[in-house]
Amino acid sequence: MLRNWSIRKIIGGILLVLLFSAAFYPPLQQLIQTPHHLVLFEGQDYDVPAALPALGISDDGVIAFTNEAGNYKLTGQHADNTSVQFGVGGFPLYSMDVTVLPELKIIPGGQSIGVRVQTEGVLVVGHHLIDSDDGSVSPGELAGIEVGDMITKMDGENIDEMNDINPIVQKAGETKEPIQVEVKRNGELLKKQIEPMKGKGESHFRLGLYIRDSAAGVGTLTFYEPKSKKYGALGHVISDMDTKQPIEVNKGEIVSSKVTSIEKGMTGEPGEKLARFSSDRKILGDIQKNSSFGIFGTLHDKLENGILKKPMEIALSHQVEEGPAEILTVVNGDQIEKFDIEIVSTTEQKFPATKGMVIKVTDPDLIEATGGIVQGMSGSPIIQNDRIIGAVTHVFVNDPTSGYGCHIEWMLHEAGINIYGEQKKAG
Repeated sequence: MLRNWSIRKIIGGILLVLLFSAAFYPPLQQLIQTPHHLVLFEGQDYDVPAALPALGISDDGVIAFTNEAGNYKLTGQHADNTSVQFGVGGFPLYSMDVTVLPELKIIPGGQSIGVRVQTEGVLVVGHHLIDSDDGSVSPGELAGIEVGDMITKMDGENIDEMNDINPIVQKAGETKEPIQVEVKRNGELLKKQIEPMKGKGESHFRLGLYIRDSAAGVGTLTFYEPKSKKYGALGHVISDMDTKQPIEVNKGEIVSSKVTSIEKGMTGEPGEKLARFSSDRKILGDIQKNSSFGIFGTLHDKLENGILKKPMEIALSHQVEEGPAEILTVVNGDQIEKFDIEIVSTTEQKFPATKGMVIKVTDPDLIEATGGIVQGMSGSPIIQNDRIIGAVTHVFVNDPTSGYGCHIEWMLHEAGINIYGEQKKAG
């Protein structure tokens, strides 16, 4: 009985050693690291682990398999779905689904741009009190109109800009009829009634509201698609400076701008690019969309950044690697420069999300000039392995050399550029 127990113990030990050793067996390690579903663009390569060669590839022309001096590669040939069998010694161990997407190349940006947007309606940014015979009150606040509301209609008339409001207010004040107001709040349309008032000694009626109908700022162009001229920039939403609410864009435009100086970033105090719109006021394109991934529209003409002039491949989120990368941005005038950064971490995202990468500036010249990532640098394209992988979005307040980046595929989607063609996104 004791002898049988000893034999079982020995056999168990041997099996444990074999199992432990197998974990460090190169083919098995590479098998574990091989994706279940590979997504490539037409013309893109995937390096196959040398210790885990492909055994069988469907003869459908979707991918090509090559072996050059022991370097195994899969190359996307035709947009479609297929599969590949992997194994060792002729014995199949693993099957990988492969999706090949239509070829897509875009032009990297890096240009400093001025942004001008007209809101959809007028934005309420505050209340002010009117000193009347009935006391100090704000008619707008009494009517239930809140900071952040967008006034879109008054007495049935569309409100596109601040100048549309005064005639309606004065007419209602004279007739002593309340104004029927439509406001948009968090995507919901609400109806309010507001009674204009005169202040003591004043001749005009007022609403007791601070309003704004436009916004302007600077940022960085990320990319444009050369055929459609659709572009993306900023990498984050434009929000009102007072309400912090996203601006709903009625119309807008981007113009060329020049960086005049830099306020360097420090711990606890983000820096900023100080820029002015170029003297020629040349309109580069329109703004059709303002989303959490930036602003999007169509360029009027082609743009060049002076560094990378040819269309470049993109990398999907699962193709981004931790390690060295570069950004294109302007720190002086309108000259685009290339600077070194590090991809500290990256998340393979199956659904749109803004914070896909953590990045760190490593270039001593950029750190010397800006302290790291500064406001106005948002949208600077991130390049890795000769592919556009995303854009700079936010800086860490407590570490101006570090910040977030978003993956390029989500910006392309927001721009209305169909990455996947007829293919479905990997699930």
